[in-house]
Amino acid sequence: MISRILVSNRGEIARRIFRTCREMGISTVAVFSDPDRDEPHSSEADVSLRLPGSTPGETYLNMEAILVAAKETGADAIHPGYGFLSENATFARAVLGAGLTWIGPDPDTIELMGSKVAAKRLMEKAGVPTLPTFEVTGALTIESAGLALGYPVLVKASAGGGGKGMRVVSGPSDLKSAIEGAEREAFRSFGDNSVFLEKYLANARHIEVQVFGDRHGNIISLHERECSIQRRHQKIIEECPSPALDDSARLELGAIAVEAARAVNYIGAGTVEFLYERGRFYFLEMNTRLQVEHPVTEMVTGLDLVRLQIEVADGGQLDDAPPVSGHAIEARLYAEDPANDFLPTTGQVKRFDFDEDNGVRIDAGVQTGSEITIHYDPMIAKVIAHGPNRATAASTLSASLRSSHIHGPTTNLSLLVGILEHPEFLAGAIDTRFLERHDPAELSAMMVDDETEWHAAVASALADQSLARATVSVLKGIPSGWGNMRREFQQRSYTGDHGRHDVRYRFEQDRAIVDRITLEVLEIAPHSVTIVIDGVGTRFEVSRYGTERRVDSSKGPVRLLELPRFGVTQIDEVRGSLHAPMPGVVIRVDVQEGQRVTEGQVLLVLEAMKMEHTLRAPASGILSGLRCAPGDQVEGGAILAVIEED
Repeated sequence: MISRILVSNRGEIARRIFRTCREMGISTVAVFSDPDRDEPHSSEADVSLRLPGSTPGETYLNMEAILVAAKETGADAIHPGYGFLSENATFARAVLGAGLTWIGPDPDTIELMGSKVAAKRLMEKAGVPTLPTFEVTGALTIESAGLALGYPVLVKASAGGGGKGMRVVSGPSDLKSAIEGAEREAFRSFGDNSVFLEKYLANARHIEVQVFGDRHGNIISLHERECSIQRRHQKIIEECPSPALDDSARLELGAIAVEAARAVNYIGAGTVEFLYERGRFYFLEMNTRLQVEHPVTEMVTGLDLVRLQIEVADGGQLDDAPPVSGHAIEARLYAEDPANDFLPTTGQVKRFDFDEDNGVRIDAGVQTGSEITIHYDPMIAKVIAHGPNRATAASTLSASLRSSHIHGPTTNLSLLVGILEHPEFLAGAIDTRFLERHDPAELSAMMVDDETEWHAAVASALADQSLARATVSVLKGIPSGWGNMRREFQQRSYTGDHGRHDVRYRFEQDRAIVDRITLEVLEIAPHSVTIVIDGVGTRFEVSRYGTERRVDSSKGPVRLLELPRFGVTQIDEVRGSLHAPMPGVVIRVDVQEGQRVTEGQVLLVLEAMKMEHTLRAPASGILSGLRCAPGDQVEGGAILAVIEED
């Protein structure tokens, strides 16, 4: 029997596995990198061990270090979670070779399905429909790729997943650079730079099936998940069941997935992924691990998939699949800016609070005080809601996100709410190009309108005034703005997503008058203000971080910046400057100092959070200054290049 499990992973999935182990009475071991020393997962296991270093290669991808950690801590099993080494057959064999239990499928199965090209060949033999593909070899020519598939095509990493090493190419002129970029990204993420080309379906849905197998010959389908809402080919909202399938299509897809798993004698948790277009399914790949989105399956079946993984690894036998009960939707919360091309963000999480009532589950990798760094994927939490039907699940999830308190780096929370409340999503009319049809910046702005932001600015001004009165050292009993004459308006100003808000206010007896409008204010305190809006009292919580104000209410979170009451000296910016959009490592520089460049030309490539970010010339002119080189670690906002504009 398994007695102590080492989880060779981090963040929310490590915490998720620890939770089930505690319920099963199984001891746990955490491993952590230097940046993760103070993060939640490092202290929630029974035993913790440091993996020296910061990068994935030094730590969570370091097979030898993890096996040494297992030996030193007395672990008798390893659970890889997802990502990192979870689909690495060499690691699985090494775990078994060390006399440990591997909580995952057999290494031969991982190896067979780990190559997406080989997996497709096998599925074709098994009669599973697939999309046309083209293998990238040293003899690749642009002409042959175009003739073989026709554009657009998708460049995909053969190993791994999670949107890493993927590029959509619309024409032959972009193919070579897309392949090179995908190869680099795949190697850094999975240690394998193999890529291939696949015919790109522009209007397909992404639907996958959760399968499970045991060592007694049983393979079952635990129903499908709809994963069509994606950015950068990475899922951000998933649900079960899919709104696209009727009972007949659902049975057909489940049967195909089981046959696919049976073709490789599958054991443990796995996911068979398909594209679905015009009533037809096309096999994409099989992920030989637990998926990020497994909670939606757990919510509708009542099963604990991590427990099932452990029981199967211990020789247990599967029961029949339970039916679907209700509907579940998951939203992935990322530290990134949807209004700025989804660039990752970093910094300290100053507050992280969710209300987990009403059928909402939070799987988080961070807590208040956590530090989000450049070294790992920017996903910080998953929020999952369950309801008797899809509409209820969507509204419950949206309400939970709106009422959350997440202060610190910019996140995609407002985008998630915009999607969940969009009529097209609510109608189930979604596909993988949803965020191409709907501007992420506009969707994000839907959560908090101008009026709500104005009310948040009013609450911030009144709370700031209350704090000022509470902290004065003299004349505390005199009302704010008191004088011998009629009280004049005082003013505080803020900026938000909807522009500048000048809040002019004064107090008369127990009333607050704002811009000559008498507001019924039920409460004014340094950290909260309750205002009657449309006959309903709305409480605004005000948090301060320097000049930043985070104002939370049932109407949604608002971020404001306090403007100085007196002008400040502005430092002139260097014209033609190219700034680092985030902290990262320069992995490629395509130009030289003194070279003439044109607006939009690629100057360099920055790597952060396991993704490449191409930086282009902001204007045409002479590159008069180049302030970085390949391998340089740069801070967010640093000037990387200067162009003397024409």
